[in-house]
Amino acid sequence: MASSGYKTWQKEIILEFFQNHADAHTTAAQAVAQLHAQGYKIAPSTVYRCMERLENEGVLRKYVIDEQSAACWQYIAGSGQCRNHFHLKCTGCGVLIHVDCEELDALAGHILTHHGFEIDHLKTVLYGTCTACREKLAQEVE
Repeated sequence: MASSGYKTWQKEIILEFFQNHADAHTTAAQAVAQLHAQGYKIAPSTVYRCMERLENEGVLRKYVIDEQSAACWQYIAGSGQCRNHFHLKCTGCGVLIHVDCEELDALAGHILTHHGFEIDHLKTVLYGTCTACREKLAQEVE
């Protein structure tokens, strides 16, 4: 999906970057570093502005998980998919995982039906440790 609105070469490069990393959640600093590593000399402020524009156009989704973590973005191209599932955040490496799970959906349904409270999936995050971080910790203990 091509973005609408004002087009610059920088915006097109940033859009392509996010399309190529659609499964990742990327901070502005990470995007700048990776774009620089690919040889693109784009100012951090330009990257951030383009990411905000792409968010406003429904191409990227911005996640602000907590006050300690930098915001991150993901390519969604208007799918709106995050309104329908929970998120898991690893306290070790910071990875954000989208979870489509019938058990969690049932929990959300129970809370709505029995407690009259609708969960906001965009702001619902369960914190813990991912498999990779648990394995790394286990290797360090050995």
